[in-house]
Amino acid sequence: MHIRNLNCLIHKPSIKYFCRSFSLWSMKKDPDLESALSRNRRWIVNNQIKNIVLRYPNQILPLRFLQKKFKTLDLQGSAMNWVKKYPCCFEVFLQHDEYYCRLTKRMMALVEEEETVKDMQEQVLVQRLAKLLMMSTNHRLNVVKLNELKRNFGFSDDYLIRIVPKYSDLFRIVNYGGRRSSMDIELVSWNSDLAVSAIEISAQKQGVEPCFSCSLPSTWVKSWERFHEFNSTPYVSPYMDPGQLVEGTKEMEKRTVGLVHELLSLTLWKKVSILKLGHFKREFRLPDKLNVLLLKHLGIFYVSNKYQLYTVLLREGYKGSELIDKDPLVVVKEKFGELMQEGLHEYNRRHCSQNLEKKRKAGMVLSRLREIEDKNSDLSDSEDQVQGDKLGGLFDPEERKRFRKPSSQSSLRFSLGRLYSSATTTAENFSSKEVNKRGGDLN
Repeated sequence: MHIRNLNCLIHKPSIKYFCRSFSLWSMKKDPDLESALSRNRRWIVNNQIKNIVLRYPNQILPLRFLQKKFKTLDLQGSAMNWVKKYPCCFEVFLQHDEYYCRLTKRMMALVEEEETVKDMQEQVLVQRLAKLLMMSTNHRLNVVKLNELKRNFGFSDDYLIRIVPKYSDLFRIVNYGGRRSSMDIELVSWNSDLAVSAIEISAQKQGVEPCFSCSLPSTWVKSWERFHEFNSTPYVSPYMDPGQLVEGTKEMEKRTVGLVHELLSLTLWKKVSILKLGHFKREFRLPDKLNVLLLKHLGIFYVSNKYQLYTVLLREGYKGSELIDKDPLVVVKEKFGELMQEGLHEYNRRHCSQNLEKKRKAGMVLSRLREIEDKNSDLSDSEDQVQGDKLGGLFDPEERKRFRKPSSQSSLRFSLGRLYSSATTTAENFSSKEVNKRGGDLN
């Protein structure tokens, strides 16, 4: 009995882990959305290198400094080899016996375009930050946690300096814990005009009641039935105070689904990491098993584990694999990706031509060596022939063959001679024995 209880305790965590992994893997894969979730590792690394170059004095970066940063970028190998793969983005030059890297003119033009778009989108970013604070329980968010998602919402690295002090009537920095990690952004004033979700805005345009939309094939009958049952209850705004709702009720579930939907609507690519989203469980009153909730509503959300990173995507934000409404910042970032790919193709073509040239030169060297060997062999044969003509006799090749290999006639004569000699010897022995025998008889 004691051993049985011990076995149960040992196997319980593994069963729990198995069920959890199974719940994460249980969503059917969508090829279009999987391709939309394709995260270009090269693009992310080059974007980080771009930011490192821009922050360096004079925007000229020594490659030895970049080599030290390779570990933080999760890269291996030579920094020079990596940068040279993208000649349209980075320029490498030698100065005072040291290699440096800077952005190309086309790359700097994209950086300036991105800064221009950020200035034009400043009001949009302000409203986006205000909406995030209005959905949180205490109307404030931790700066360290928010920095993990700042790229998803389009915030720049200096948004705390660019936006927060400029709009002091909306935001302020507070630190109730006294630690650096406990610094928060707090909402100063509530704006009712901003407390409208994307679903409510769409319903107002269509003149209908706010409700969720489902993006599943018509053949998924059971999923559609569950969606209609969930959608039959009234919509709960994510900007509503969650303190008025009870945990575990349908109204609370409706509010949580609406909150995740609104968060994804505020992101640039309508997607976010589930792990990073889970860091805001306390601020947004999210459930502990967030992945179970997302998989339950697969007509609204799509969960993927591509690159072993669990990501939730808003289905209605995509048509096939293409984003429907592209933010101006997304357009600029796509231009950067196109420039990077152009440089990579140019590098590959140049590298391929260099390899072909090396092979061609190697082939020419081999042919030259073969010609030299042929000439040497011809010279050695001619020398042997001259020496044979002078010495003659056994030094002649044909004469050596005749000397080493006897002819068939001579071998036949030699074998007949041996046979005759053996027969003669046998006859003489026989005659001597007969004579001795007869002499014995006479005696």
